[in-house]
Amino acid sequence: MPSTPLVPSAPVELPLAAAPGAQSGRARLSPTQSLWLVASLVASFLAASSAPSPLYALYREAWGFSALMLTVAFASYAFALLFSLLMFGALSDHRGRREVILLALGIEFVSTLMFWQADSIAWLVGARVMQGLATGIATSVLSASLLDLDRVRGPLINSVAPMFGMAIGALGTSVLVQFAPAPTRLVFDVLLVLFAVQALLAFFLPETVERRPGAWASMRPKLAVPAAARTTMWKVLPVNTAQWALGGFYLSLGPTLARYVTGIDAPMVGGGLIATLVLSGAVGILFVRYRPPMAVLAGGAVVLAIGLVLTLAGMHWHSTALFFVGTLVAGLGFGAGFNGSVRSLVPLVAPHDRAALMSSFFVLSYLAFSLPAIAAGLSVGLFGLEATSIGYGIVLVATVLGALLLMARARRPSSVEA
Repeated sequence: MPSTPLVPSAPVELPLAAAPGAQSGRARLSPTQSLWLVASLVASFLAASSAPSPLYALYREAWGFSALMLTVAFASYAFALLFSLLMFGALSDHRGRREVILLALGIEFVSTLMFWQADSIAWLVGARVMQGLATGIATSVLSASLLDLDRVRGPLINSVAPMFGMAIGALGTSVLVQFAPAPTRLVFDVLLVLFAVQALLAFFLPETVERRPGAWASMRPKLAVPAAARTTMWKVLPVNTAQWALGGFYLSLGPTLARYVTGIDAPMVGGGLIATLVLSGAVGILFVRYRPPMAVLAGGAVVLAIGLVLTLAGMHWHSTALFFVGTLVAGLGFGAGFNGSVRSLVPLVAPHDRAALMSSFFVLSYLAFSLPAIAAGLSVGLFGLEATSIGYGIVLVATVLGALLLMARARRPSSVEA
């Protein structure tokens, strides 16, 4: 474990029991209970975001929309999420964490109701827009809350919980599609109950930051990277971009690609592919969590490049084993690199700047997650799935190798992080 604290020289934070805004007559969850509730919220929001992916094939069969409209549905979620991060990313630094968490849960509940009711592509796009708004709000406030609640475990949970959430959403929905009745309703029944229970518990979260003026001003769309973190943000950005671009491709076109490579139409194949990527990412995070963050970022980039090469070979030769092994290796690199990025940035800012920093980090991440995947979806119609996938993979490998070269040139003995 590193000998230095995760947030060196940070201002003293308010004790949870005495946090401003707490009502003396209302019981509050303990710090440990709060930590795991917030962790479960991160996983739930990400599970809900990946749950529609295995359903797209059913929606297309039922409603007869084109591949272009599928790309529109994916883009609507991504751009709503980006807008939400830009508008509301720093709001909880001013209004408090609990209030903004409850706002995100309310919007997510509405989006889940819309999915449950959906009977056309218009409903699907509307539900994805609402879900993107909710997830954008939740992403920054939940990340900041985890860091407030526990400086040591918070960054680890911040990295692992999204991976488990996406895996549960994709794989769980795939199981329901293959084996359960009414899969387009049942998965959202489960999510409605889950979010209702979590919203009730969230009322008892302690407040971890003091309210301060400037809430309206904070909602002007902007990337607010604190000065102390800007240099490091530029260092981690190239590898982080490649990682998230891979994730966006898998969540948008992964199930279709899995059917193409394996020749198996079972929904669990596509869900299993997404789960392989994100669960191996979680394993990668657990393996590197105590190692120096910038070294972890570089090592994750190397592993990601190797995994991408193996995956491309599996695609080219239609080898199911090689395709899934490559995905697993790439996932290990994804998780390690993501953990290295977060741990490189977190120690650099004070508590009241955390939501703004994490919002900016995730804006850049979700741009990488969405724009390349949208371009790939459009390219499939022009060049075909295999050519697009191989070209996409080659670009990601080149990006990672270029990032490694820049990191090697910039690295000096005196700059090695402890």
